[in-house]
Amino acid sequence: MKIIRVYVDTSVFGGVFDEEFHIVSREFFKQIKEKQFTLVTSAVVKEELMTAPKKVQDLFIEISKDAEILDITKDALMLHDSYLKARIVPPKYSNDALHVALATVSRCELIVSWNFKHIVHFRKIPLYNKINVEQGFTQVGIFSPLEVIIYEEKEI
Repeated sequence: MKIIRVYVDTSVFGGVFDEEFHIVSREFFKQIKEKQFTLVTSAVVKEELMTAPKKVQDLFIEISKDAEILDITKDALMLHDSYLKARIVPPKYSNDALHVALATVSRCELIVSWNFKHIVHFRKIPLYNKINVEQGFTQVGIFSPLEVIIYEEKEI
């Protein structure tokens, strides 16, 4: 069975230490360590985490050792600009659009995020994917970790 390439944004790393999201975030990263998913992240995440608490930075360093870390490319910037022109996100939050663009250009099957305002939102996902298709890229699934972790079926 093919291992799915999953782009993880900054919010999931922080989620490990957030009271609301820590259980699912830890399970998600546990499943990455178990090779249920291939972790893809980016220089954007690394930069955003420079102002995060040390424990979040340390987690990123530890987990990203086995990750593919994407650099910002010309294609990603072009797609990012298309998202901004379409007003999917305001310019103030342009890094959120850049996360989606990087994942799309690098052919990740999924984006995993706790960002419900600008990424994991039922109105925004079709808009991102409409532009992806118009620009010659494939659609990308956008989910929270809760929707992505693998739940084991238990026999009764």
